Amino acid sequence: MAEINEYAAYKRRLARILALFVVGFCTALGLLAWAEQHGLSRQWLGPIFLFSTVMIYAAIGIYGRTTDPEEYYVAGRRIPPMYNGMATAADWMSAASFISLAGGLYLQGFSGSSTQPGGLAYVLGWTGGFCLVALLVAPYLRRMNLYTVPDYFAVRYGGHWPRVIAALAAILCSFTYVVAQIYGIGLIASRLTGVQFEIGILLGLGGVLLCSFLGGMRAITWTQVAQYVILLLAFALPVSWLAYKQMGNPLAPMVYGQQLHKINELERQLIDSPAEKQVQVQYQRKAAEYEAKLRDIHGSLRRDREQAQRHLRELKTQNADSARIVAANRELAALPRSETSAREMWTRAMQDSRERAKPLGGLPPHSQPFAGDPNGTPEQKEIFESSRLNFLALIFCLMLGTAGMPHLLTRFYTTRSVADARSSVGWALFFIALLYLSLPALAVMVKREVMQSLVGISFDQLPLWILQWAKVDPSLVAVVDVNGDGIVQFGEIHLGADVIMLATPEIGGLPYVVSGLVAAGGLAAALSTADGLLLTISNAMVRDVYSHEAGHHVTPEQRVILSKFALLAVALFAAMVASLKPAEILPLVSASFSLAAAGLMPVMVLGIFWPGATRAGAVSGMLAGLVVTAYYMLVNAASVRAIFRLAPEPSLWFGIMPVSAGVFGVAAGVVVTVLVSLLTLRAD
Repeated sequence: MAEINEYAAYKRRLARILALFVVGFCTALGLLAWAEQHGLSRQWLGPIFLFSTVMIYAAIGIYGRTTDPEEYYVAGRRIPPMYNGMATAADWMSAASFISLAGGLYLQGFSGSSTQPGGLAYVLGWTGGFCLVALLVAPYLRRMNLYTVPDYFAVRYGGHWPRVIAALAAILCSFTYVVAQIYGIGLIASRLTGVQFEIGILLGLGGVLLCSFLGGMRAITWTQVAQYVILLLAFALPVSWLAYKQMGNPLAPMVYGQQLHKINELERQLIDSPAEKQVQVQYQRKAAEYEAKLRDIHGSLRRDREQAQRHLRELKTQNADSARIVAANRELAALPRSETSAREMWTRAMQDSRERAKPLGGLPPHSQPFAGDPNGTPEQKEIFESSRLNFLALIFCLMLGTAGMPHLLTRFYTTRSVADARSSVGWALFFIALLYLSLPALAVMVKREVMQSLVGISFDQLPLWILQWAKVDPSLVAVVDVNGDGIVQFGEIHLGADVIMLATPEIGGLPYVVSGLVAAGGLAAALSTADGLLLTISNAMVRDVYSHEAGHHVTPEQRVILSKFALLAVALFAAMVASLKPAEILPLVSASFSLAAAGLMPVMVLGIFWPGATRAGAVSGMLAGLVVTAYYMLVNAASVRAIFRLAPEPSLWFGIMPVSAGVFGVAAGVVVTVLVSLLTLRAD
């Protein structure tokens, strides 16, 4: 009875702290809005948001510091379900969900095109995955009182190989995921402060390390609760404001349907526009030029280099303006340095030009059910079937990847009981739904805003936010007068998926303090997920591999210290990889989910529900799933195909896109696990 009373008092204390934090943050936000109205410069607002929010997380991380293994790994197993649900939602609302998912819906529409699975697949797949977590995984893992996901494989199957391979799979999928988060951190930090992208990564990385390095899961849990509050406010405020501005009602999910009809009408007008068709012709010409270069890469590269050098010499001879000389130097430096890089760059540029030569700049009509036509020509029917198949394949991969993602499953080790673990999943779904229900509405409203206020204006009247985001990364925002008429056409606007949410306040003409809040929310989403992922990787390296394979003499306290230093090393290496900008956030995250789905989920679920699964079957199944998935993604990567001089077009199985490679990995994992288990059942 005393324990129950103590736990109730503990929850009341937490409720008071949370209420004070919410009131305090909203008060600070109101003061910043007041200061902006009274002349506070934008140059100060961005750094204030970055510094203050990171300091909040750092203070919580320092307060939650610990060397106790139970606290460091599973937060003492005493997190109430509601708070664990908030922390899980923050852990889940990564840079992909907060920053990129609205952009994916903007660019891909609801169900995509012949080459894109569609934005709604991400919403349905990730949400549905939590149902699998609640039904298939979380309660069973919590009942075993473990610390990490690889612990389960060691306990269920015995021996060291199941634990080692599960740990390596956890490291692989988590590292791919954390690179995307750190990329998002650098993007936001550089936009808020104006520093270079690489320096922005280091600034944000300091916040990650302060949260996770000192206190492990204990500090991360309470940091993520605070981060959820910030990212919820950061998402709800601009969405509600934009909905009220466009439709007179702040409840965006309830009223955005009327904007869909307007977008459909605008899309028909743009498809028939002569100016838009001129833009398409110019992109067709560009695609043909790149195709010609690819026929003679050596000669084309030599001619481009000679032409750039000649242009630079002419400018210097004429004593041209220094800005023109600097631009010419950059143009020369931007040329490919080898035939391999030229092949990769020009292949990507050719494919991009071909896409943008299609109506609407290559974007599918926003509300079309699927690409193609089930009642059209044979080619249209094939495109329709391929589009629908890829939509379902991506949902499948994201659902199973969610149920197998190690950093997410570890969150359910932190509750007091199995019942609390189930309740945590319900709370997590509730807190995620608060944002996910508005994501499709946000994409629709932003597209309406772009079509209404940006298309048709003069290039001399381009808003300032376009120039500012182009300085951060030209691949994110670019508006180029392709047809030379001086008027912005829809096909001339390029907005990357990673910029839609972050630029929403500026696109909608909202006060800059809202832009700062949105950036702080994106930073909170990226930091919260990065914290959990880095902890998962370091624990897998030290606790699941080193301590069991080489460091048997290491005490639990020493394991905690080693995990902290491993976390630091992984964070720095991930920052280095992220600085290379390997891909956009959404594709990187999708790849990590395919790896988790194929490498961990089949063997985990079979181990829970099928007593006949053996150690040899588990090892073979995990390896088969990982190898098949990694092979399919790599062999269809543009850089890999360029290095090995393969055809630029991907070599697809059954028309499935590489982003859904987990479909084949899961199938391979299940088949191999079952067959090998049946063959070795007596031996085990």
